[in-house]
Amino acid sequence: MLFKSPKKFIMALAFVPFAIGAVPALAAAEVGRPAPDFSATDIKGNEVKLSDLKGKDVVLEWTNQECPFVVKHYKSGNMQAAQKKATDGGAIWISINSSAPGMQGNVTPEEAVRIEQEAGTHATHRILDESGDIGREYGAKTTPHMFVINKEGVLAYAGAIDDKPDADPASVEGAKNYVLAALDELSAGKEVSTPSTPAYGCGVKYKTTN
Repeated sequence: MLFKSPKKFIMALAFVPFAIGAVPALAAAEVGRPAPDFSATDIKGNEVKLSDLKGKDVVLEWTNQECPFVVKHYKSGNMQAAQKKATDGGAIWISINSSAPGMQGNVTPEEAVRIEQEAGTHATHRILDESGDIGREYGAKTTPHMFVINKEGVLAYAGAIDDKPDADPASVEGAKNYVLAALDELSAGKEVSTPSTPAYGCGVKYKTTN
């Protein structure tokens, strides 16, 4: 059930690149302003409250293991490497799945634990946001969609993980990782030089409303 084979990329690409325009309008969190607080229980039963994490940089990663763009970053090991570098540097990395029940990518906590084990992730927490409340607070549109929150709790970066907006695993080679660049600049006491970019990937599979 973990990340599907790259040979399915071509079929998925028929609709994935246009997913950004297909999701409902969301009120996005604003770079330079306090990041929306949230409380949740992760897949291992740990309570996670964003405001309790002040004093540490925090990365939010929207994910869906069935999305070809997510497959690209996990099958290549790119996402795990970014997670490890970030957490080794003291950051908290929170992976969030906002797929609603009955929608692509929705999993149980037990399935999510297995997905993490099979992928060898280095995320600090993984949250199943079935209601979509956290995703909508942030305006998360795609998987992946990345957010970096600084030690003061202010949103410092929002957008794509890198500058190669395609599903080809080979494209991670030489790509600029915006998340790691933002963390490096924050660690050096600098402002993030690229605070926002267009997110790319599959549309987040939110619960549909009438």
